[in-house]
Amino acid sequence: MERLHGASFLLVSLLLSTATLPGQSTQSVTHQPSAETQSSAAPQAQTPAPPIPANARRMSKQTRYEIIRDFETQVVYARTAFPMGSKGLQLRNGTTTPNGQELQQLLVLWGPAIRPGDPAQISFVRIKDNYIHFDINGGATPRKKWYQHVVMVGNSGIPVQLSPTEQQQNPHGSYLEIYFDKYVPEMSAQQLRDLLLPALDFNARNKEQAYLDTVPPKVKEAILAHHVLVGMNSEMVLHAKGKPPKKVREKEGDTEYEEWIYGDPPQDVDFVRIVGDEVVRVETMKTGGEKIVRTEKEVILEKRDKEAEAKKEEQDRSPTAPSLRRPGEDQENVPKPTDATPQMPLPPPDIPQPPGSGPG
Repeated sequence: MERLHGASFLLVSLLLSTATLPGQSTQSVTHQPSAETQSSAAPQAQTPAPPIPANARRMSKQTRYEIIRDFETQVVYARTAFPMGSKGLQLRNGTTTPNGQELQQLLVLWGPAIRPGDPAQISFVRIKDNYIHFDINGGATPRKKWYQHVVMVGNSGIPVQLSPTEQQQNPHGSYLEIYFDKYVPEMSAQQLRDLLLPALDFNARNKEQAYLDTVPPKVKEAILAHHVLVGMNSEMVLHAKGKPPKKVREKEGDTEYEEWIYGDPPQDVDFVRIVGDEVVRVETMKTGGEKIVRTEKEVILEKRDKEAEAKKEEQDRSPTAPSLRRPGEDQENVPKPTDATPQMPLPPPDIPQPPGSGPG
């Protein structure tokens, strides 16, 4: 009997010890997370993929499906401006075209569809022989839905429109085409993202980070320090200081300007003077009464001369407009109508004769 009580006591103590062990291990895991959990919770930047071999074979059909499925409807950030209209951007060997002055001219004429740093969506992907086409924000031309291609024919043989009230929307997107030397080679999705980096950023976490990657290093450093440089544009000032609490419009001589005022006394107050779209003067009033004025250009950006571009556009237009001048006749020698110039009478209209009233 004593042996039975001793065995039962040992069994109960064993069960209690095994029941407390999981609690102790759970407590240790809760207070001391593993290194793997900490590393997985921290954001990690994607490492660049290895370059595509020069002798890579043509992209397979299965890879085409995977690329289209991976990239369509993906949200990215633009690293350059995309013009609105039928002309998008082409990417060859890491360089986008049009660029520079030609791109600025398109932006002035048609307006920007996407600005640097703006989020954009890849809405359509098409892989051709030697390039890949990406529609951005719906593309430059509207695409019909599948049911809009269906045509119904009635008994008389005349096509019947299925949706007569539906109108084509005005597209406001653009597109990007990346070209290859011979054909589209076999590649991974990450390799294609690395090739598209000059135009599209797949790794940016927000709009601010994507925009900072598009500005010069000196401007980026100033924006992160919330400092305004003479020569910045208004968009850079907004990223550096935010929306101004006060704006004042003034005129000095024949020059109109805007004064963006940041801060209130007794703190430091910054007066940022903007002419057109460029910062030309920064005045800082310190707490102790010291005034600091900066007018020398601290950063040089590529300027857009809208008037010069408009004149160039007029000069580049084709001089094939219809004219009433005779060959070899100058504009100055064209006779101008005056009050004394007699006007030629118009010929009488043809009046239809009733049947049977003609000459017999």
